Amino acid sequence: MAAVITPYAPDLDGAWDDVVASSVNGTFLHTRRYLGYHGDRFADASVVVRDPRGRLVGVLPAALDPRDPSVVVSHPGITYGGLVHDGSVRGEAVIDVLTAAAALWRERGCATLRYKAVPYIYHRVPAGDDLYALFRLGAHRYRCDLSAALDLGEPPLHNRNRRRNLDKARAAGVTVVSGREYVEAFWPILTANLRDRYGVDPVHSTEEIALLADLFPQEIECQAVLVGDELVAGAILYKTPRVVHPQYSAATPRGRELWALDAAFAAGIAAAREAGARYYDFGNSNEEAGRLLNTSLYAYKVAYGGGGVPYEFYEWALD
Repeated sequence: MAAVITPYAPDLDGAWDDVVASSVNGTFLHTRRYLGYHGDRFADASVVVRDPRGRLVGVLPAALDPRDPSVVVSHPGITYGGLVHDGSVRGEAVIDVLTAAAALWRERGCATLRYKAVPYIYHRVPAGDDLYALFRLGAHRYRCDLSAALDLGEPPLHNRNRRRNLDKARAAGVTVVSGREYVEAFWPILTANLRDRYGVDPVHSTEEIALLADLFPQEIECQAVLVGDELVAGAILYKTPRVVHPQYSAATPRGRELWALDAAFAAGIAAAREAGARYYDFGNSNEEAGRLLNTSLYAYKVAYGGGGVPYEFYEWALD
């Protein structure tokens, strides 16, 4: 396919999101509606792919690294980026697309691409041609995070500890509900948890996650775990056609005593399976850019019956 690569322009937003919706490997994180919540935080460097007839068949969300404008990232505002396409951009064509995109980025003074590949569990059909293309172009993998994902197509495994903790939560009278109205009450719990354990704040502010929940009511769900009227734990679920992922989860001290998150995860897994999703992705358990694995946290996630899924990051010198 003799593709034509051009820079993204705002008047392409509708067509861009249509490509993502019909793509073989895109999720709502790749849409301009999602990327747009960042406002002017990033200098956009996205490109679009057209076929010889001029039809938009692929998109590559990207922006300059705020710390180093000579580096273009796909995309600094989302967990994974990469080339998203309708299934027609395959094999050698991906090499051509990335080569043409590199020429555009060099014109902007960029010297390096950092590429966040879409993990394979999010692919509707296998779409790892970009990793092959990066290999051919001389890129190297500079980071790899390890996520724990549960294959919902397989019979559930009943880990003794998880089952016991869930029984304790239910005996304590916890209930799991969902609703946009719980976002504001959950956020202070999440913020306190992250600060106490890791010394960081959530990537999103309360206002940002509330905005995203309003923009994507079918894709973003707030779970709340209650004991009576008291919110003791919660999770923000990101839901795609293939994968349900708790983007955030946290519990109060009382919630941890009652194993409230076990109840939230069990409810989320059951709902994901019923909705026809293939994977429940707990997310990575890494620190120090993937070089340190929190083994106890990873073991906790895998105990639900899951296994390891790599999140791969590549760096390519554009010259």
